[in-house]
Amino acid sequence: MPALGIAQETGRLVRWLKSEGEHIAKGEPMMEVETDKATVEVESPASGTLAGITAAAGDDVAVGNAIAFILGPGESVPEPRGVESSQTPAKSSTPPAPPRSQQTPPSVRPPASPKARRLAEERGVEISRVVGTGPGGAVLEEDVLQAASRVAQGPAESPLWRAMAENVSRSWREAPHFFVMREVDATGLVEERGRHAREITYTDLLVKAVATALRSHPRMNGSAMEINIGLAVALPDGLIVPVIHGADRLSVDETAARRKVLLDRVRAGKLRSTDLSGGTFTISNLGMYGIDAFTAILTEGQAGILAVGRITDRVIAHEGAPAVRPTIQMSLSCDHRRVDGARAAEFMQTLTSLLESPTESL
Repeated sequence: MPALGIAQETGRLVRWLKSEGEHIAKGEPMMEVETDKATVEVESPASGTLAGITAAAGDDVAVGNAIAFILGPGESVPEPRGVESSQTPAKSSTPPAPPRSQQTPPSVRPPASPKARRLAEERGVEISRVVGTGPGGAVLEEDVLQAASRVAQGPAESPLWRAMAENVSRSWREAPHFFVMREVDATGLVEERGRHAREITYTDLLVKAVATALRSHPRMNGSAMEINIGLAVALPDGLIVPVIHGADRLSVDETAARRKVLLDRVRAGKLRSTDLSGGTFTISNLGMYGIDAFTAILTEGQAGILAVGRITDRVIAHEGAPAVRPTIQMSLSCDHRRVDGARAAEFMQTLTSLLESPTESL
Protein backbone atom coordinates (compact mmCIF):
# COMPACT_ATOMS: atom_id res chain seq x y z
CA MET A 1 0.00 0.00 0.00
CA PRO A 2 1.66 3.25 -1.14
CA ALA A 3 1.88 6.43 0.92
CA LEU A 4 0.02 9.13 -0.97
CA GLY A 5 0.29 11.84 1.67
CA ILE A 6 2.66 13.09 4.35
CA ALA A 7 0.49 12.00 7.30
CA GLN A 8 -1.27 9.05 5.68
CA GLU A 9 -1.45 5.91 7.83
CA THR A 10 -3.80 3.69 5.81
CA GLY A 11 -5.34 3.45 2.37
CA ARG A 12 -8.63 1.89 1.32
CA LEU A 13 -8.48 -0.26 -1.78
CA VAL A 14 -11.36 0.84 -4.01
CA ARG A 15 -10.75 -1.69 -6.79
CA TRP A 16 -8.07 -3.47 -8.78
CA LEU A 17 -7.77 -2.29 -12.38
CA LYS A 18 -5.87 -5.47 -13.29
CA SER A 19 -6.66 -9.07 -12.38
CA GLU A 20 -4.53 -11.78 -10.76
CA GLY A 21 -2.23 -13.28 -13.38
CA GLU A 22 -2.68 -10.39 -15.83
CA HIS A 23 0.34 -8.66 -17.38
CA ILE A 24 0.84 -5.00 -16.49
CA ALA A 25 3.25 -2.43 -17.92
CA LYS A 26 5.24 0.06 -15.85
CA GLY A 27 3.22 3.28 -15.44
CA GLU A 28 -0.08 1.60 -16.31
CA PRO A 29 -2.95 2.21 -13.83
CA MET A 30 -3.00 -0.76 -11.46
CA MET A 31 -5.52 0.05 -8.73
CA GLU A 32 -7.61 2.79 -7.18
CA VAL A 33 -6.91 3.78 -3.57
CA GLU A 34 -8.98 6.09 -1.39
CA THR A 35 -7.18 8.25 1.18
CA ASP A 36 -8.49 11.03 3.38
CA LYS A 37 -7.70 13.42 0.51
CA ALA A 38 -8.93 11.80 -2.68
CA THR A 39 -9.45 8.63 -4.69
CA VAL A 40 -6.22 8.10 -6.59
CA GLU A 41 -5.20 5.85 -9.46
CA VAL A 42 -1.95 4.11 -8.50
CA GLU A 43 0.34 3.26 -11.38
CA SER A 44 2.43 0.11 -11.59
CA PRO A 45 6.06 0.69 -10.51
CA ALA A 46 7.32 -2.06 -12.84
CA SER A 47 6.35 -4.32 -15.73
CA GLY A 48 5.39 -7.94 -15.11
CA THR A 49 2.60 -10.22 -14.00
CA LEU A 50 0.30 -9.20 -11.14
CA ALA A 51 0.22 -11.99 -8.56
CA GLY A 52 -0.25 -12.78 -4.88
CA ILE A 53 -3.09 -10.32 -4.29
CA THR A 54 -3.96 -10.20 -0.56
CA ALA A 55 -6.33 -7.20 -0.39
CA ALA A 56 -9.84 -6.91 -1.76
CA ALA A 57 -12.00 -3.94 -2.64
CA GLY A 58 -13.04 -2.13 0.52
CA ASP A 59 -10.08 -3.27 2.62
CA ASP A 60 -8.26 -0.69 4.75
CA VAL A 61 -4.55 -1.49 4.64
CA ALA A 62 -1.67 0.05 6.59
CA VAL A 63 0.78 1.98 4.44
CA GLY A 64 3.79 -0.19 3.53
CA ASN A 65 2.01 -3.53 3.82
CA ALA A 66 2.36 -5.82 0.80
CA ILE A 67 -0.92 -6.36 -1.04
CA ALA A 68 0.39 -7.90 -4.29
CA PHE A 69 3.55 -8.68 -6.25
CA ILE A 70 4.67 -7.87 -9.78
CA LEU A 71 6.64 -10.84 -11.06
CA GLY A 72 9.19 -10.92 -13.83
CA PRO A 73 9.87 -13.95 -16.07
CA GLY A 74 10.70 -17.03 -13.97
CA GLU A 75 9.83 -15.34 -10.66
CA SER A 76 7.23 -16.61 -8.19
CA VAL A 77 5.46 -15.19 -5.16
CA PRO A 78 7.80 -15.61 -2.15
CA GLU A 79 6.64 -17.65 0.81
CA PRO A 80 6.22 -16.03 4.23
CA ARG A 81 8.93 -16.81 6.74
CA GLY A 82 8.31 -19.91 8.81
CA VAL A 83 5.37 -21.06 6.67
CA GLU A 84 5.70 -24.11 4.42
CA SER A 85 2.88 -23.13 2.11
CA SER A 86 2.84 -21.32 -1.18
CA GLN A 87 -0.78 -20.29 -0.76
CA THR A 88 -0.06 -17.18 1.35
CA PRO A 89 2.13 -14.68 -0.49
CA ALA A 90 4.60 -12.58 1.45
CA LYS A 91 7.77 -10.65 1.04
CA SER A 92 10.76 -11.17 3.27
CA SER A 93 11.29 -7.46 3.83
CA THR A 94 7.61 -6.48 4.03
CA PRO A 95 5.10 -8.84 5.70
CA PRO A 96 1.68 -9.24 4.10
CA ALA A 97 -1.26 -7.23 5.36
CA PRO A 98 -3.21 -9.13 8.06
CA PRO A 99 -6.95 -9.73 7.68
CA ARG A 100 -9.09 -6.68 8.24
CA SER A 101 -10.25 -8.02 11.58
CA GLN A 102 -6.63 -8.14 12.80
CA GLN A 103 -5.40 -4.85 11.36
CA THR A 104 -4.73 -1.93 13.67
CA PRO A 105 -7.71 0.37 13.28
CA PRO A 106 -6.81 3.49 11.29
CA SER A 107 -8.06 5.66 14.16
CA VAL A 108 -5.35 4.46 16.60
CA ARG A 109 -3.08 7.37 17.57
CA PRO A 110 -0.08 7.87 19.88
CA PRO A 111 -0.78 8.16 23.64
CA ALA A 112 -2.58 11.08 25.21
CA SER A 113 -1.94 12.79 28.52
CA PRO A 114 -4.36 11.89 31.34
CA LYS A 115 -5.69 15.44 31.40
CA ALA A 116 -6.30 15.33 27.64
CA ARG A 117 -8.22 12.04 27.99
CA ARG A 118 -10.42 13.46 30.77
CA LEU A 119 -11.07 16.61 28.77
CA ALA A 120 -11.92 14.59 25.65
CA GLU A 121 -14.45 12.56 27.62
CA GLU A 122 -16.00 15.70 29.06
CA ARG A 123 -16.24 17.44 25.68
CA GLY A 124 -17.40 14.36 23.75
CA VAL A 125 -14.30 14.32 21.53
CA GLU A 126 -13.12 11.02 20.02
CA ILE A 127 -9.49 11.22 21.09
CA SER A 128 -8.31 8.69 18.50
CA ARG A 129 -9.14 11.25 15.80
CA VAL A 130 -7.20 14.10 17.41
CA VAL A 131 -3.80 14.98 15.95
CA GLY A 132 -1.32 15.26 18.82
CA THR A 133 1.38 17.93 19.03
CA GLY A 134 3.18 16.59 22.12
CA PRO A 135 6.35 14.47 22.29
CA GLY A 136 6.07 11.52 19.94
CA GLY A 137 2.72 12.81 18.68
CA ALA A 138 1.02 12.57 22.11
CA VAL A 139 -2.36 14.32 22.37
CA LEU A 140 -2.25 17.31 24.72
CA GLU A 141 -4.97 19.38 26.39
CA GLU A 142 -4.81 22.14 23.78
CA ASP A 143 -5.19 19.60 20.96
CA VAL A 144 -8.44 18.38 22.50
CA LEU A 145 -9.69 21.95 22.95
CA GLN A 146 -9.05 22.69 19.27
CA ALA A 147 -10.83 19.51 18.23
CA ALA A 148 -13.76 20.34 20.50
CA SER A 149 -14.10 23.81 18.97
CA ARG A 150 -14.23 22.30 15.48
CA VAL A 151 -16.92 19.84 16.54
CA ALA A 152 -18.96 22.67 18.03
CA GLN A 153 -18.87 24.64 14.80
CA GLY A 154 -21.22 22.41 12.85
CA PRO A 155 -22.00 18.98 11.37
CA ALA A 156 -19.44 16.24 10.87
CA GLU A 157 -16.70 17.18 8.43
CA SER A 158 -15.69 15.10 5.43
CA PRO A 159 -12.40 13.16 5.52
CA LEU A 160 -11.00 15.62 2.96
CA TRP A 161 -11.96 18.59 5.12
CA ARG A 162 -10.48 16.99 8.25
CA ALA A 163 -7.24 16.26 6.39
CA MET A 164 -7.07 19.84 5.14
CA ALA A 165 -7.76 21.21 8.64
CA GLU A 166 -5.05 19.03 10.17
CA ASN A 167 -2.49 19.89 7.48
CA VAL A 168 -2.96 23.66 7.63
CA SER A 169 -3.06 23.60 11.45
CA ARG A 170 0.23 21.71 11.54
CA SER A 171 1.81 24.03 8.96
CA TRP A 172 0.65 27.15 10.84
CA ARG A 173 2.03 25.82 14.14
CA GLU A 174 5.37 24.59 12.82
CA ALA A 175 6.34 27.05 10.07
CA PRO A 176 7.17 30.65 11.10
CA HIS A 177 5.13 32.46 8.45
CA PHE A 178 5.86 35.92 7.12
CA PHE A 179 4.22 37.73 4.21
CA VAL A 180 5.25 40.16 1.48
CA MET A 181 2.72 41.92 -0.77
CA ARG A 182 2.97 43.50 -4.19
CA GLU A 183 0.57 45.27 -6.55
CA VAL A 184 1.32 44.55 -10.22
CA ASP A 185 0.33 46.50 -13.31
CA ALA A 186 -1.56 43.79 -15.22
CA THR A 187 -1.88 45.65 -18.54
CA GLY A 188 0.68 43.42 -20.24
CA LEU A 189 -0.82 40.30 -18.67
CA VAL A 190 -4.29 41.14 -20.02
CA GLU A 191 -2.86 41.79 -23.48
CA GLU A 192 -0.82 38.58 -23.41
CA ARG A 193 -3.86 36.49 -22.57
CA GLY A 194 -5.72 38.13 -25.45
CA ARG A 195 -3.00 36.95 -27.84
CA HIS A 196 -3.55 33.30 -26.86
CA ALA A 197 -6.43 30.93 -27.47
CA ARG A 198 -9.44 31.20 -25.18
CA GLU A 199 -8.31 28.04 -23.35
CA ILE A 200 -5.38 29.97 -21.83
CA THR A 201 -6.23 31.38 -18.39
CA TYR A 202 -4.51 33.88 -16.15
CA THR A 203 -3.58 30.95 -13.91
CA ASP A 204 -1.65 29.37 -16.80
CA LEU A 205 0.33 32.59 -17.28
CA LEU A 206 0.92 32.82 -13.53
CA VAL A 207 2.24 29.24 -13.41
CA LYS A 208 4.67 29.97 -16.23
CA ALA A 209 5.83 33.23 -14.63
CA VAL A 210 6.25 31.69 -11.15
CA ALA A 211 8.17 28.70 -12.54
CA THR A 212 10.46 31.02 -14.49
CA ALA A 213 11.08 33.19 -11.40
CA LEU A 214 11.87 30.12 -9.28
CA ARG A 215 14.73 29.23 -11.64
CA SER A 216 16.43 32.47 -10.56
CA HIS A 217 15.50 32.09 -6.87
CA PRO A 218 15.98 28.41 -5.96
CA ARG A 219 15.65 29.03 -2.21
CA MET A 220 11.99 29.82 -2.81
CA ASN A 221 11.56 26.42 -4.41
CA GLY A 222 10.87 23.42 -2.19
CA SER A 223 13.36 21.29 -4.14
CA ALA A 224 16.68 22.01 -5.81
CA MET A 225 15.97 19.36 -8.44
CA GLU A 226 12.56 20.16 -9.95
CA ILE A 227 10.05 23.00 -10.16
CA ASN A 228 6.62 21.49 -9.58
CA ILE A 229 3.77 23.97 -9.13
CA GLY A 230 0.75 23.01 -7.03
CA LEU A 231 -2.62 24.62 -7.76
CA ALA A 232 -5.03 24.99 -4.86
CA VAL A 233 -8.42 23.71 -6.07
CA ALA A 234 -11.60 24.08 -4.02
CA LEU A 235 -13.98 21.12 -3.88
CA PRO A 236 -17.39 21.00 -2.15
CA ASP A 237 -15.90 19.10 0.81
CA GLY A 238 -12.41 20.57 1.04
CA LEU A 239 -9.26 21.70 -0.71
CA ILE A 240 -6.94 19.68 -2.92
CA VAL A 241 -3.61 20.65 -4.54
CA PRO A 242 -2.83 18.83 -7.80
CA VAL A 243 0.68 19.41 -9.15
CA ILE A 244 2.02 20.49 -12.55
CA HIS A 245 5.41 18.76 -12.73
CA GLY A 246 8.39 20.34 -14.49
CA ALA A 247 6.48 23.61 -14.91
CA ASP A 248 9.59 25.57 -15.85
CA ARG A 249 10.10 23.34 -18.92
CA LEU A 250 6.57 23.84 -20.27
CA SER A 251 5.28 26.47 -22.66
CA VAL A 252 2.13 28.39 -21.76
CA ASP A 253 0.08 26.18 -24.09
CA GLU A 254 1.55 23.01 -22.56
CA THR A 255 0.86 24.38 -19.08
CA ALA A 256 -2.78 24.98 -20.00
CA ALA A 257 -3.08 21.44 -21.36
CA ARG A 258 -1.60 19.94 -18.16
CA ARG A 259 -3.89 22.07 -15.99
CA LYS A 260 -6.95 20.96 -17.95
CA VAL A 261 -6.02 17.28 -17.62
CA LEU A 262 -5.51 17.68 -13.86
CA LEU A 263 -8.83 19.48 -13.35
CA ASP A 264 -10.65 16.87 -15.42
CA ARG A 265 -9.20 14.15 -13.19
CA VAL A 266 -10.16 16.10 -10.07
CA ARG A 267 -13.78 16.42 -11.23
CA ALA A 268 -13.92 12.76 -12.26
CA GLY A 269 -12.27 11.58 -9.02
CA LYS A 270 -9.56 9.84 -11.08
CA LEU A 271 -6.38 11.49 -9.78
CA ARG A 272 -3.15 9.51 -9.95
CA SER A 273 -0.64 9.29 -7.15
CA THR A 274 1.82 11.51 -9.04
CA ASP A 275 -0.85 14.19 -9.45
CA LEU A 276 -0.78 14.98 -5.72
CA SER A 277 2.91 14.46 -4.93
CA GLY A 278 6.16 16.32 -5.43
CA GLY A 279 4.89 19.91 -5.25
CA THR A 280 7.62 22.48 -4.55
CA PHE A 281 5.59 25.74 -4.63
CA THR A 282 1.86 26.49 -4.58
CA ILE A 283 -0.38 29.08 -6.22
CA SER A 284 -3.78 29.91 -4.73
CA ASN A 285 -5.87 32.11 -7.04
CA LEU A 286 -9.16 33.51 -5.73
CA GLY A 287 -9.52 36.15 -8.42
CA MET A 288 -12.44 34.31 -10.03
CA TYR A 289 -14.38 34.80 -6.76
CA GLY A 290 -13.96 38.58 -6.86
CA ILE A 291 -11.39 38.64 -4.04
CA ASP A 292 -8.98 41.59 -4.14
CA ALA A 293 -6.26 40.24 -1.82
CA PHE A 294 -5.64 37.60 0.85
CA THR A 295 -2.84 35.68 2.52
CA ALA A 296 -2.44 31.90 2.39
CA ILE A 297 -1.06 29.23 4.73
CA LEU A 298 1.98 27.34 3.50
CA THR A 299 1.69 23.85 2.09
CA GLU A 300 3.71 21.52 4.31
CA GLY A 301 7.31 21.09 3.17
CA GLN A 302 7.29 24.14 0.89
CA ALA A 303 9.01 27.48 1.29
CA GLY A 304 6.36 29.63 -0.37
CA ILE A 305 2.77 29.96 -1.55
CA LEU A 306 1.51 32.79 -3.76
CA ALA A 307 -1.98 34.16 -3.06
CA VAL A 308 -3.47 35.96 -6.07
CA GLY A 309 -6.48 38.28 -6.18
CA ARG A 310 -8.61 39.49 -9.08
CA ILE A 311 -7.53 41.77 -11.89
CA THR A 312 -9.43 45.03 -11.59
CA ASP A 313 -9.02 48.66 -12.68
CA ARG A 314 -7.34 50.93 -10.13
CA VAL A 315 -5.84 54.39 -10.16
CA ILE A 316 -2.05 54.07 -10.06
CA ALA A 317 0.92 56.27 -10.90
CA HIS A 318 1.98 55.69 -14.51
CA GLU A 319 4.81 57.68 -16.09
CA GLY A 320 4.51 60.34 -13.42
CA ALA A 321 0.74 60.83 -13.67
CA PRO A 322 -2.36 59.13 -12.25
CA ALA A 323 -3.88 56.59 -14.61
CA VAL A 324 -6.60 53.94 -14.49
CA ARG A 325 -4.99 50.59 -15.32
CA PRO A 326 -5.74 46.91 -14.60
CA THR A 327 -3.79 45.71 -11.58
CA ILE A 328 -3.46 42.52 -9.60
CA GLN A 329 -2.56 42.17 -5.92
CA MET A 330 -0.36 39.30 -4.82
CA SER A 331 0.74 38.08 -1.40
CA LEU A 332 3.67 35.71 -0.90
CA SER A 333 3.64 33.58 2.27
CA CYS A 334 7.10 32.31 3.25
CA ASP A 335 8.70 29.93 5.73
CA HIS A 336 11.25 32.05 7.61
CA ARG A 337 13.36 28.97 8.34
CA ARG A 338 14.11 28.63 4.64
CA VAL A 339 14.01 32.15 3.23
CA ASP A 340 14.31 35.66 4.64
CA GLY A 341 12.51 38.87 3.79
CA ALA A 342 15.13 40.19 1.37
CA ARG A 343 15.14 37.01 -0.71
CA ALA A 344 11.36 36.90 -0.74
CA ALA A 345 11.30 40.52 -1.92
CA GLU A 346 13.81 39.73 -4.68
CA PHE A 347 11.62 36.85 -5.85
CA MET A 348 8.59 39.15 -5.97
CA GLN A 349 10.58 41.74 -7.94
CA THR A 350 11.50 39.13 -10.54
CA LEU A 351 7.94 37.81 -10.71
CA THR A 352 6.53 41.32 -11.07
CA SER A 353 8.91 42.05 -13.95
CA LEU A 354 7.85 38.86 -15.72
CA LEU A 355 4.14 39.58 -15.30
CA GLU A 356 4.41 43.22 -16.41
CA SER A 357 6.35 42.27 -19.58
CA PRO A 358 5.02 38.78 -20.38
CA THR A 359 5.48 38.99 -24.15
CA GLU A 360 9.25 39.28 -23.81
CA SER A 361 9.66 37.02 -20.78
CA LEU A 362 7.12 34.20 -21.12
